[in-house]
Amino acid sequence: MERSRASYRVPKEHGPKIVVIGGGHGLSTMLRGLKRYTENLSAVVTVADDGGGSGMLRQDLRMPPPGDIRNCIEALANTEPLMSELLHYRFKEGSLAGQSFGNLFLAAMNGISPSFDVAVSRMSEVLAVTGRVLPVTTADVQLEAQFENGASVVGESKIFYCKKQEDCRISQVRLIPEHPKALPAATTAIREADMIILGPGSLYTSVIPNLLVDGIVEAINESKALKVYVCNVMTQEGETEGYSVADHIRAIFEHSVPGLFHICLTNSSPIPKGVAARYAEEGAELLHCDVAEAAELGVEIVNRPVATVKNGYVRHHPGHLARELILLHAERSVRIAGDSFAYWDDTYQMENH
Repeated sequence: MERSRASYRVPKEHGPKIVVIGGGHGLSTMLRGLKRYTENLSAVVTVADDGGGSGMLRQDLRMPPPGDIRNCIEALANTEPLMSELLHYRFKEGSLAGQSFGNLFLAAMNGISPSFDVAVSRMSEVLAVTGRVLPVTTADVQLEAQFENGASVVGESKIFYCKKQEDCRISQVRLIPEHPKALPAATTAIREADMIILGPGSLYTSVIPNLLVDGIVEAINESKALKVYVCNVMTQEGETEGYSVADHIRAIFEHSVPGLFHICLTNSSPIPKGVAARYAEEGAELLHCDVAEAAELGVEIVNRPVATVKNGYVRHHPGHLARELILLHAERSVRIAGDSFAYWDDTYQMENH
């Protein structure tokens, strides 16, 4: 039976306070969808990246890596098409080859600001961002991975290659230095949230690093918000080969506390056989959704059609994912009798009907 979902409309300025925690492209994809439903968004983003253009700026300018932050700012920005194109532009030659203008914009803002979090806030103001983007910490941190065979490697960008070489699972990741202090605005946003979303994104390099920052797990654990983990659709080469949904949940709990969340949103959309076969050639596969094992961990699996295939790659669909999350909030949150909430917008309706 179809759930009742289109009777009322909540203005975006009165939408739920949602905090999303993670990094990478999965997080920015989700934000593009969520901003259609609420203006009360806070993205708490990892700063452990040390590869690519972000790594170069981090090393050259001694600043936190801008890449994941910039992706989230772009996702939430309300800009003209030309400005959006400019932010996405990557230089094609010379010493700046491969570097994005958006990264340089944030680096310049950092140069004229008293701190990185202020630079992020100022860039957000310039680009009329919906909600807030918050670095999880302003400390200079590196990510170290330890493997089941005892090997270890320091540097987020090196974990993929080391795991392929060692050919065994990651047993633990940690930050160097350990227990950096969380940005106060990040913990405040978590404590004030109506809904907290972990992921989607790389398990060990985008989601878990945030939980290793002092104050984040405590704030999540103490919050009365609805807490949801958005699991990846496929396993990730060089990180989670052979993992099930329960393996993802278990890894998060082992790096935080058991019962950090009680709902895991997974994908029910079918993946074409040809696409799945190509992923299999790279050592990746559709995540096995082991409902009973997740239940033993105290987590309910909610299976919804949230993925799509774009250019041969399986991705979360921003509109579908956001809609299911908002519906989860409306269904699971305690409401005053007669205070009916359903979330629907014309953008989604035109896109999907």
